[in-house]
Amino acid sequence: MLSHVRSLVLVLLSLAAPLASVHAASLDGLAVDVENQTEPVLCAEKDNVAVAFSNKNVRSFRIEAAHPVYLSSAMRSNIEPDWTACDMSKDPVYTAPVPPKKITLVGEPDLWLVGYTYPSFWRPATATVRIGDKSYSNIHMLQVWVLKNGRADEVLVLYPQDGYWRPRPMTPPSMDVTAYGSSFLIGPIEKDGRPLVKIKEVVFDPDKLQFTLTFERGGSATVKIASVDTNRIALDVAFDRGISDSPFAMLRSMYVTEFNNDTARIAVREKSAKAWREDNIMKFDRANATDIWIGRLAPSQHNTTSPDVVFNSFSDSAEPKRPKSEVPAEVSTKPIK
Repeated sequence: MLSHVRSLVLVLLSLAAPLASVHAASLDGLAVDVENQTEPVLCAEKDNVAVAFSNKNVRSFRIEAAHPVYLSSAMRSNIEPDWTACDMSKDPVYTAPVPPKKITLVGEPDLWLVGYTYPSFWRPATATVRIGDKSYSNIHMLQVWVLKNGRADEVLVLYPQDGYWRPRPMTPPSMDVTAYGSSFLIGPIEKDGRPLVKIKEVVFDPDKLQFTLTFERGGSATVKIASVDTNRIALDVAFDRGISDSPFAMLRSMYVTEFNNDTARIAVREKSAKAWREDNIMKFDRANATDIWIGRLAPSQHNTTSPDVVFNSFSDSAEPKRPKSEVPAEVSTKPIK
C-alpha cells in the first residue's frame, strides 16, 4: 500500500508544472448573460420557468443533471401530473399523418434508442431522425436507455419537433424510479407560442453516444453523453459557430409554489465574484455568470425526485472548459506503477 501511495505522490510532483497551467486555464469558463423570463402560473403542467443564456462567443459548454441533495430511499416520491387550474384547450394540435407507434432505432446490449410517434403534437413533424443510412420521419420523442450493473434506465429524452431535452441520472439501487423534471433547449431559440428550437435533422451515433443537430435557421450542434451513472448525467454541447441573434440555450421548468414545483432555486457564480449569488427562481432577474445551478433544496409534491441542473464550462473553442471538479487528464490517465 505504501509503495502505491509513494508512487502516486511522485507522479503528482512530476506533473506539478504542467498541471498548474492546465488547472488555471480551467478555473472559469466564459461568462454568459443569464436572463430570467419566468412568469407566474397556477397550472403545474405548464412550463412557466424560462432562464435564457446568451453569448455570441460560446462554442461549447457542459450541462449536468444530478439528483437533488435531499434524495433518500425512505422519502415519498411523487411523479404523477397535477392538472389543477390547467386549461390546454387553446394549445395548437397537429394530428400525426401516421398511426402512433414505438420503434427501437438502436438496440445494443447496453444501449437503446427508442422513438415514439404520438397521435398528435403541438408542432408539425418536420424534423427527421437518422441513424447510419436509415432515416425516420414523424418521430415526436426519442428515449436513450443505458444498462449498467444489471439495471436499465432511461436517462435522456429529446423531442425533435420542438427541440426540448430532458435529462435524468440513473436511479440509485435503493429506489424504484426517479422523476424527470426540468427541460432545456439547445440552439437558436425562437418563440412561437412558447420557446422552441426548430431542428431540421437529428443524427445519432451510438458509438460516440452523440447527437448531431442541424437547425432550420442554419448551423449545427453536437450533444454528447460524456458520462452517466447513479449520481449524475453530464452532456457536452458544441456548436459549429456561435449564436449571436438569440439565446443559445434555455432551461424550462415549472414553479407554482415552494411546495409545488419542478425547480425553485437558482444560484449563479458571477464573473470575478468572491461568492455565489442565490435566490428564489421567481425573484431572480439577471446575471453575467460562468456557472449556473437551478434546482431545489427541499422536496416538492410535484416530481419530488426530479434532478437539479447545472450549466458551466462555457468555452469559445469546440471543447468545453474542463469542469473544475474533474481530475486533470494528466493525472487520471497516468499509469501508477
